[in-house]
Amino acid sequence: MNETALALLELGAVLFTLGIMGRVAGRFGMSPIPLYLLGGLAFGQGGLVELGAANEFGHIASEIGVVLLLLLLGLEYTAPELVTGLRRSWAAGLVDIVANATPGAVVALVLGWGVYGAITMAGVTYISSSGIVAKVLNDLGRLGNRETPVILSILVFEDLAMAMYLPLLTTILAGLSFLSGLKALAVALVTVTVVLVVALRYGRYVSAIVDSNDREVFLLKLLGAALLIAGVASALNVSAAVGAFLLGIAISGSTAHEAAKLLEPLRDLFAAIFFVAFGLSTDPRAIPPVLGWAILLAVITMLTKIGTGWWAASSQGIRRMGRARTGAALVARGEFSIVIAGLAVGTGVIDGDLAALASAYVLLMAVLGPVAARVVEPVVGFVQHRMRRPASV
Repeated sequence: MNETALALLELGAVLFTLGIMGRVAGRFGMSPIPLYLLGGLAFGQGGLVELGAANEFGHIASEIGVVLLLLLLGLEYTAPELVTGLRRSWAAGLVDIVANATPGAVVALVLGWGVYGAITMAGVTYISSSGIVAKVLNDLGRLGNRETPVILSILVFEDLAMAMYLPLLTTILAGLSFLSGLKALAVALVTVTVVLVVALRYGRYVSAIVDSNDREVFLLKLLGAALLIAGVASALNVSAAVGAFLLGIAISGSTAHEAAKLLEPLRDLFAAIFFVAFGLSTDPRAIPPVLGWAILLAVITMLTKIGTGWWAASSQGIRRMGRARTGAALVARGEFSIVIAGLAVGTGVIDGDLAALASAYVLLMAVLGPVAARVVEPVVGFVQHRMRRPASV
């Protein structure tokens, strides 16, 4: 069988399997991310069936998946919302960083992965999954709840923190000097500032450039602009993902709304391939030795996220049930954690076991997040009911 035919067969089998997995996840009301990762583990090195011919397409497609994930995330925010979110959530954002980045860094140091591993794992355990959180809030009908702006403010802070973190991580993993790291951070700060100013004052012009009444033309310009900006950002060591995110912020109004509707199916397709590609690069035989650490991190960071959300909501005068919902909504980890781990492992500087730990951790948290958001109300309601009952004589 020639290589093209084999690649098509493998790719077709992977996509069809992803479709089945997505349907199964939908039936149980859970995120499909854990199943996509499991699919990648099953088809990768050391898995049940090892794929080879489709790997090259999977690599490029996974890069496009990251760009589309972050572009769609940027489209969800406007520049004024970002600025308002920063003002409202900076204190909670700082607590979030300390409480949730520290466990990952400590475990990496204990496992002997050094400073590079600590910086990487700090990012993996810190960042919540905006995609999973948004889907869960929508599915549970909580978008209009009083605590939802607090949740979104924390997510905004995290996403902007990633705009600073990813360029630094890229520079550090490339083995560049401290001065180069400061330069990368300065470039990232200037870039974010310029984009916010442009979005605030001239967002309508950016939207007009990519907008079109013809859906085909609109899609081509939008996707082309995203890949161009991502490529330029990557060349500047700012990270392709951050470049796409900033482009999404700069597009506003009805153009952003139409762009989100148009790109969503593409995003879902390439994002699924991205998660599978990460699974393909992880040897499932490496997971059992780090599974205990993954479970420990999952328990600790679930509690720290709940604590962060509880504190942030209480500072806004929200009642106990709303505080609990805020914390539980932030538990899920997903796309950004895998982006960080994939970036680190791809350089060859980080121990390969880090990918196994990140995979196991994200598998756990992508399942625990939606579950925690669903069960928090009956659990807190039961506890409050028990506390209100008079003690029996």
